[in-house]
Parts: sequence; C-alpha cells; structure tokens
Amino acid sequence: MPTSPRPAPLPRPSLTERRKAETQLEIARTAAALFAERGTAVTADDIARASGVALRTFYRYFRTKEDAVAPLLADGVRQWTDELAAAPAGPGAPPVREVLERSARRSLTPADEPAAEALRWTRGLLRAMPGDPALRAVWHRVHHDAEEALVPLLARLTGAGPLEVRLAAAAANTATRVAVEEWAAGDGAPDGPQGPGELVVPCLRALTAGLSQLDGAHAREDLREDTRENMQEDGGKAGRGRVHSGR
Repeated sequence: MPTSPRPAPLPRPSLTERRKAETQLEIARTAAALFAERGTAVTADDIARASGVALRTFYRYFRTKEDAVAPLLADGVRQWTDELAAAPAGPGAPPVREVLERSARRSLTPADEPAAEALRWTRGLLRAMPGDPALRAVWHRVHHDAEEALVPLLARLTGAGPLEVRLAAAAANTATRVAVEEWAAGDGAPDGPQGPGELVVPCLRALTAGLSQLDGAHAREDLREDTRENMQEDGGKAGRGRVHSGR
C-alpha cells in the first residue's frame, strides 16, 4: 500500500524566540484573567504589575493593553494549524474533512486544567468585547491571521485551486470562531457536551457541506470537471450573445 508523504518538519525556534513566546503567553494569560474579572477598567500598568514585568517591558511586547491577550487567543489556533501541518497528504491519506474535524475538535477540547482555564478566560474576554471595540478587533485579527495560515495548509492537503482553498479556509475558520462564541455565550463546561470541541464539528459540517474538495482526490477531480464544463458553457453563451448582437 502506498504511503502518504508527510511534510518536512519546520525549523525549531531559537531559545531566545521560545523564551520570548513563553513570556508573551504568560502576560497574555494574566491580561485575559484581569479582563475577565474587571472588564475594560483594566490598564496596561495593571497587567504589567500582575505579570511581574516593568511597564516598559510590557510595551516592548505589546502596543496596547488589548493586544496583550492575542497570544492566548492564538494559542488554540496554533495547535490546530500545527496538527494540520503534520497531516499526511496524497494517496492513502484520510479525507481532509475528517482531518479538519478531528484536529479542530482536539484543539478546542481542553486536555488539562490549564487549557480549560484558558478557555474560561476566553469566555470572559468575549463577554467583555461588546464594551471594548479594541478587544473585539484583536479577536477578529487573530481569526483573520488563522484563515491566512490555513490557506497553504489546505492547499497542500487538498490539491485544490486557489478559490476552492480560500473558501475552505474561510469556512473552517468561521466554524471554529462560531463554536467558541456560541459556547462562551452560555455557561457550559469547556469539556462538556456543549463545549467548543463538540460544537465545532456540526459547525464545520454545516459550513463545508458544499466543499467537495475536502472529501478526497476523486471528488476534487469531479469538481474541476464541473468547473471546466461550466466555464465552457458560459463561454459558449457569451459567444452566441456576441453573434446575436452583431446581426
């Protein structure tokens, strides 16, 4: 049986880069906890003092107090994209839809108490966002970046064209955002039956139902053939229209 090629491993970040990322994530956790507790009354100085860093250090990492939560919000996205980046592609690989669902569910299901706590902080942030447009802008920026990151990953996994890949990335990203927002609007446990990890699967299925490029190579070929036929048909109609108008 042929084996599916796996992507080459990404270069490991340097020790300095890892330490910087760890510091940013620690500050982000502190900022999220403060926003969840106090709302928009939180200041950059509050976050810096609670994180044990100087205000100058805080501003070396983040432009605004709202920007400080971005590493926490992006952490779950990073887990998702890392798993997709490691997924095999080509003959013998599982359908991309299956890979998407499995990886999205895993990234939104807390594996331990710190992960569950991070989701509870995210809930607090989402509830604070209606009163803080800058905080909401960070949430949308994180998801915009996630969609951009999904494009090359889905291109490799599906082998589909640029438009098809963009549609798949937009649908998958929106499904995860809606799942988290829907969960955050209620009071369910992060790992419960109404947790984001459970909600994301029906969201993905609803939003990607018409994307046959996620179902395997045969479906992608059918889609390309349909696209070619439609383009030829449209071209024929346009030609007949020009002939008719010239009479």
